[in-house]
Amino acid sequence: MAADLTPILAFLEGVHPYDNLSRNELEHVASSFRRRELPAGETVYSYREPLKGIYLIKRGAVEVTDQNGALVSILGARNTFGERGLMRDGLAATTARTTAETVLLELPVEEFRELSQNAPAFARFFNRVRGGETRTNSIATMKIADLLAQEPMGCAPETTVTEAARQMRDAHISSLGVTDGEGALVGIVTVRDLSNKVLAEGRAPDTPVGEVMTPDPVTLTPEGLGTDLLHVMLEKRVGHLPITDRGRFVGMITQTDLTRFQAVSSAVLIRDVAGAETVPEMAAVTARIPQLLVQLVGGHHAHEVITRLITDIADAVTRRLLKMAEEALGPPPVPYLWLACGSQGRQEQTGVSDQDNCLILDDAVTEADMEYFRQLAKIVSDGLDACGYVYCPGDMMATNPRWCQPVRVWRDYFRGWIAKPNPEAQMLASVMFDLRAIGGNGAGLFQQLQEETLAKASKNSIFVAHMIANSLKHHPPLGLIRGFATIRSGEHRNHIDMKHNGVVPVTDLARVYALQGRLPEVNTRARLIEAEHAGVLSHSGARDLVEAYDLIASMRLENQAHLARSGRKPDNYLAPSDLSDFERSHLRDAFVVVRTMQSAAGHGKGAMS
Repeated sequence: MAADLTPILAFLEGVHPYDNLSRNELEHVASSFRRRELPAGETVYSYREPLKGIYLIKRGAVEVTDQNGALVSILGARNTFGERGLMRDGLAATTARTTAETVLLELPVEEFRELSQNAPAFARFFNRVRGGETRTNSIATMKIADLLAQEPMGCAPETTVTEAARQMRDAHISSLGVTDGEGALVGIVTVRDLSNKVLAEGRAPDTPVGEVMTPDPVTLTPEGLGTDLLHVMLEKRVGHLPITDRGRFVGMITQTDLTRFQAVSSAVLIRDVAGAETVPEMAAVTARIPQLLVQLVGGHHAHEVITRLITDIADAVTRRLLKMAEEALGPPPVPYLWLACGSQGRQEQTGVSDQDNCLILDDAVTEADMEYFRQLAKIVSDGLDACGYVYCPGDMMATNPRWCQPVRVWRDYFRGWIAKPNPEAQMLASVMFDLRAIGGNGAGLFQQLQEETLAKASKNSIFVAHMIANSLKHHPPLGLIRGFATIRSGEHRNHIDMKHNGVVPVTDLARVYALQGRLPEVNTRARLIEAEHAGVLSHSGARDLVEAYDLIASMRLENQAHLARSGRKPDNYLAPSDLSDFERSHLRDAFVVVRTMQSAAGHGKGAMS
């Protein structure tokens, strides 16, 4: 080994991931590094400049700025930079400049590529995508499309019951989708229908199927999850569920189809909630959510699947409470819709969640009717609180008269927020743009309101600008000198708030992108993906932000599961000292991506190149 390589070799032995390389690999890498001595104020590379390799600081300091010149971080000895642009398209994603006399070690592109291919530890360190883990194979996390038969079996409404029975017999199935001439689903007919409504009632063999079918049945789409099937079947107590794509019948899922799969814990909780007769019984069910979180995280499920499953339980609790309220109060005087906002609205609930909800009422509601909905809201909100979904500290609940109003008032609310985007309007709009219908009998009350609001809001440049500014209020917890900006005092001293400084900055950005693209999605990850499809975000910008969000959200859930396993109540506070060097490096890099995207949004460059 050449004498001049000894200092580099000794330095690399103490730097991750080089410390995981074999001796021969390490010596080869040490000989590949180019040593560069730079004075203070020297530009290492500029934004969008082709990169020659990645850089490791041996001595000195380097400041990294984004495309708008905003300071991202100041790096010191043993820090690496340049890898994000190199792994994306070979062009620098930032600008790097020395702030002191600096010694850099430059690893050429070809050597970086070779190590990424042949050294797994090296590749894992620089790959921000969290994947490759073995995940539990269960129906809950499978796409419905993967459970469908090749060809949907259906018939027309005018088909006779005799012919329908013959079709089911020949195909060895127990149900048919009933479709119109264009393939749109209009109903479903089952063997049980033929028994109860034809044979038992003595109907003629030539009775049209349309007279005995179940019209307008509950449906799901091929893009849904298997857990949707389980939850709907258990809640609605149905054994056949038609699948439609844009209204067209594409297949049927039955309980028989699911017998080869083992039911997962979330479905069991949904079943227990649906069968609960009292609020304490439901509270006993939701008390098992932390253990479910531990199981799901331990099964290496994607964060968006875990939060979806946990949110589905909250949805089931809400619907059960609504049913209990109607049983106590009688039928609602006018159609209504119960909606959730916040994390439940976005289907992003974790092991710790409060409640955020509202009521939209039909415009026919009278002042006399309002007492019914005040009582309904109290029953449901009190029940949610008893089940662990604590009252919203900001009183964003249907029990607040302000958030229990007819459609016309809601329309005025949104118009006012858009026309005069003061700080309160920005805050309220941010919450209410995450609305999702949960229950009630007024299914159509929200859709048109949402479409109108997105259209008006996206056209108002002043409102959009205010919403962008509002989205930048929560900053990733980056310390300028190498590490993280942790909480300085109190119970959570030296911790990171993985909610307000972790996922919320991404959630806020995604909401802005949805507004700019008039996207109806409320889930953060879905918004980012659809923003790319709509051209609001570039492919590279969307990919970077989705990967960063996946890592931050996953580490948040892993920390909550760790707390639950140790017998503590899950919360959102993570101690960086509990992380390995590998985890700290990846988390910090994810925060850098988020800060860079915030800067781009703040400078009117949402479609980051």
